[in-house]
Amino acid sequence: MRDPKLSLDTIDIVSHDTYARNGYPHQAWALLRREAPVYWYDRGVKVPFWAITKHEDIIKISRQPEKNLNAPRLAVFPEFAPPEEDERIARHLLVMDAPDHAAYRKLAAPHFTPRMVRRLESSIERITRDILDDLTNDGEMSDLDFVTAISAPMPLAVLADLLGVPREDWQLMFRWSNAVAGAQDPEYRQAENPENSAGAVRSALFEYFWKMVEDRRREPRDDIVSLLANAKLDGKHVPPFELLSYYFLLVVAGNETTRNAMSGGLLAFTENPGELEKLRQDPGLIPSAVEEIVRWTTPVIQFCRTATEDFELRGQKIRAGESMCLFYPSANRDEEVFDEPFEFRVDRQPNRHLAFGIGEHYCLGAHLARLELRILFRQLAERLLEVELAGPVERLRSSFLGGVKHMPIRYRLRPG
Repeated sequence: MRDPKLSLDTIDIVSHDTYARNGYPHQAWALLRREAPVYWYDRGVKVPFWAITKHEDIIKISRQPEKNLNAPRLAVFPEFAPPEEDERIARHLLVMDAPDHAAYRKLAAPHFTPRMVRRLESSIERITRDILDDLTNDGEMSDLDFVTAISAPMPLAVLADLLGVPREDWQLMFRWSNAVAGAQDPEYRQAENPENSAGAVRSALFEYFWKMVEDRRREPRDDIVSLLANAKLDGKHVPPFELLSYYFLLVVAGNETTRNAMSGGLLAFTENPGELEKLRQDPGLIPSAVEEIVRWTTPVIQFCRTATEDFELRGQKIRAGESMCLFYPSANRDEEVFDEPFEFRVDRQPNRHLAFGIGEHYCLGAHLARLELRILFRQLAERLLEVELAGPVERLRSSFLGGVKHMPIRYRLRPG
């Protein structure tokens, strides 16, 4: 039911506290889709922006990269004015435009094709089985934090293995990704000032990976650190800042988004137990269930684009230099695209969600994320006898990443 106090003058779609307290502001986005799908938002931010909430509009803007640039504004961070968290912290794919974006994307893209990702299936199956085996309780009810016990260590182990990070340093990767994604969250940030926290983590991560680069240039291995360390652009090694920024992006994006899709997916099943029973009865639904989990959770909340020229969208004049914030969870609840968008249905077909983005900036690791989600939820459907929430869900204080920090559950797990 819509909050009667909600209006275009009162909605809050940017403050970190709103997301931490209440999760995604779906009522506000629904109001915008109905009444102002292209809305000039100037509250709680130093630099206003156009809020874009419709599925069709996000596709249109994303498919015109020459007219709608990623730089200089990566996303809406309420406390900062552009340029924000982009090239001062790191210069990676998310803040690159043509021609650099295509050139840098090609360096790692062959490692994330469907064929290459399939080679990881047995390894991911083993990682997932080992994690669940450690938690098996012979059918007795037990309590745990799903995030710290399952959804955090699984993608972290996969990512660290891909990068070539030794097991004794996996917790470093975990802390760094938390500190970057949670720069605005008191539990995760490593300095009082969020900017200082992000900068400190960036420096530590850069120093760590530069040592790996030097080692892999002497003795290359079969890992992504070696691949990028020895890659060439125009006959030369990738410049150090861009190279280290690549690792920075892989550590954060490769860990946080999949983790939060896993956590949000299980939360959806606790709230919709009938859908979990569908998976138990028909494992063939796993692929469509994964797409629904990704639509439902949409871990990346927003990215910005900056107009290079004046244009009109739904009667609004957007001027060159103004930024547009693309709200992906809103697009994934668009009533004009999805039948009963606020229903979680593992058999949803079709499912044209935009959680992995659209166009040339489509998520590099989408195939890997899908594989990890398929394996985890297949094994959970086979082995999870009973599950329920055992306490309140704690969410990340961020309007950029939809994170679940802690999710206590009570469960019974069948031995593998």
